[in-house]
Amino acid sequence: MTLIRTLQAGAVAAALASLALAAHADLTIGVTLSATGPAASLGIPEKNTIELMPRTMAGHKVNYIVLDDASDTTAAVANARRLITESKVDLILGSTTTPNSLAMLDVVSENQTPMVSLAASSRVVEPMDAKRRWVFKTPQNDIMMALAIAQHMAAQGIKTVGFIGFADAYGEGWSQEFGKAAAIKGISVVVSERFNRSDASVTGQVLKLMGANPQAVLVAGSGTPAALPQRTLKERGFKGAMYQTHGVANADFLRVVGADGEGTFLPAGPVLVAAQLPASDPSRKAGLDYTAAYEAKFGKGSVSTFGAHAWDAGLVIQAAVAAVGKKAQPGTPEFRAALRNALEATKEVVGTHGTFNMSPADHNGLDQRARVMVEIEKGAWVYQR
Repeated sequence: MTLIRTLQAGAVAAALASLALAAHADLTIGVTLSATGPAASLGIPEKNTIELMPRTMAGHKVNYIVLDDASDTTAAVANARRLITESKVDLILGSTTTPNSLAMLDVVSENQTPMVSLAASSRVVEPMDAKRRWVFKTPQNDIMMALAIAQHMAAQGIKTVGFIGFADAYGEGWSQEFGKAAAIKGISVVVSERFNRSDASVTGQVLKLMGANPQAVLVAGSGTPAALPQRTLKERGFKGAMYQTHGVANADFLRVVGADGEGTFLPAGPVLVAAQLPASDPSRKAGLDYTAAYEAKFGKGSVSTFGAHAWDAGLVIQAAVAAVGKKAQPGTPEFRAALRNALEATKEVVGTHGTFNMSPADHNGLDQRARVMVEIEKGAWVYQR
């Protein structure tokens, strides 16, 4: 009888220990970013930001598994598959670029694993379908930023624009969305050109742009490659207004474009000029806090909007994990499904780029508070009040 009681007591103790362990099961987040390749100036600050993100969420220890996809779609897909099948991650964070993120849709949807992308194009989450049901994103949709540019152009009396964008999903998405925004404001896109992220010359495209004699040119690129068309235009004597997208909002672009960037206008997330924002802006404090944390570790002036997208993803994920609570435990299909549902129900999460309010139809959740217009003046970002 004593032996039986001992065995029973041992079984109870083991069961309690198992329950205690389950209650604190580790949360595993798989990260694939473009830390090398043409998009490295975006991916590096994102990767750096992972080092600043919470190591515990709602009582769970958080393990981050970070892989580099080298700005390559095939590598991004392979990374996503590896993270899900081998590392059994609860969520995928990434990738950096639109082509990579679009390529990963099949993998995450097939494996019913939520994904928070750091890519800009609305194509990542629109139109909503069975694949995109599992995908969310923190950067502003391109139509929001395209409207900001068109409004600014109209206010400057600009009626004709030349367009040059990446020859991929990012450039095509911007071509479509800016075309819509320009039409609303009575602006004509008189010439449209494309270039590759890895191109060393865009002379042919620039000659066509200048031949159309537009009042302004919009470069729809991201990171340092977006500096090439602008520098070539300036070298060829273009005197019109220059616009870029929010894809260039980092110090590396300023360094590469140099003096040829002077006077350029672009829309950006509030974090880029957090210290210049009015005290009433809800993202001012979040932006200043992130900037302080990032620059304390990586140096003054090193912060960028791209790292801030990763930071905002962490805030959204943390809120979702807290909302899941004890409904399910990490490492299970039930947890992944509950986490997806919680991400979709995100409400009033204040980030560095804006306030996130998601829904079944909107897996981005940002509104017009998530954009500001800035100008490059003397090699710095200046908020356009």
